[in-house]
Amino acid sequence: MRIGINTRFLLSTKMEGFGWYTFEIAKRLVLNHPEHEFVFFFDRAYDEKYIFAKNVTPIVLSPPARHPLLFIYWFEFALKKALKKQKIDVFFSPDGYLSLRSNVPQIGVIHDINFEHFPKDIPFTPRIYLRHYFPKFAQKATKIITVSEASKIDIATTYKIDADKIRVAWNGASEYFKPIDDETKHAIRNFYSNGKPYFLFVGAIHPRKNVKRLIEAFIQFKKASQSDIQLVIVGESLWKNNSLNISISDEISSQIHFTGHLPIEELAKVMGSAFALTYVPYFEGFGIPLLEAMQCGVPIISGNKTSLPEVAGDAALYCDPFNIEDIAEKMNEISTSDSLREKLKKNGLERSKLFSWDKAAEIVWEEISTITSNN
Repeated sequence: MRIGINTRFLLSTKMEGFGWYTFEIAKRLVLNHPEHEFVFFFDRAYDEKYIFAKNVTPIVLSPPARHPLLFIYWFEFALKKALKKQKIDVFFSPDGYLSLRSNVPQIGVIHDINFEHFPKDIPFTPRIYLRHYFPKFAQKATKIITVSEASKIDIATTYKIDADKIRVAWNGASEYFKPIDDETKHAIRNFYSNGKPYFLFVGAIHPRKNVKRLIEAFIQFKKASQSDIQLVIVGESLWKNNSLNISISDEISSQIHFTGHLPIEELAKVMGSAFALTYVPYFEGFGIPLLEAMQCGVPIISGNKTSLPEVAGDAALYCDPFNIEDIAEKMNEISTSDSLREKLKKNGLERSKLFSWDKAAEIVWEEISTITSNN
């Protein structure tokens, strides 16, 4: 069997959400099924470390697809032609983008459809593309994989698709994320937060991630308490025109630290050294930082919308992400209760055992096998 995989997001310079998902799933598919051939479709020069075994053939299709107009050409012309030439039996796309003009069976991973519910969070051009094409991708897909029951219900309802066409495969988290020793915590806090304990946010600085309200809640928390806890924000702006536009005093500003993108090895140390993860998006398909925190034994303050309660379960203290006062109150509650923090740590370490990339890859393979056996 020849399996094509969209590997556009395997980027050696900066791996983020889609990239890590592609890496974790594609690597397991290749290594677990050496009897099959895999064709990786890149849109630029690739790093050899992503060619996981001898049963992988890498192909670069031009042009680099990072703009909606180039998406159309890459998927509808370059990829369509390549799928036929390479005699691909099934095409797997970890970012959900498919070729509408190809007759090859296709599996798309639609992580969430936030752009359907909060379109103004996204710049005009990508918004138009996503809202026009993703309903078509959902219809075109032979099978859809998504990452939570919340997303499954949303996709089926919004796009009027039979729920049986959609399979849920929870995400996993890297093995880098695990409890760390006090010496490492001390070093990390000295470097990132003036030697003080810190609340942590990890994710793109994007409107739906709710960083603006998180910072405003932190300001309220600091004004109402004598706590020395600081705030560390790991991530970069997803859209260049994004701005938080928050007025912050110099005193509190010095206690809010933006790190930008961090390599995963460093991120795992920063996560494991956090006083608590404060993760309060108002829309999320899964929320991998929740799982990373659970694996590290870090307590969580989480938003109570969409998939987040499904993922965090009893390992989080929940708040209304639209209510700044509620977020601030939960910061105060978790900062003043040792017993609560210990309970959340214990629950998180236990709950994290429910999730793994191995399980997710097994589900993907089951769907690939089912499609190829029916064709």
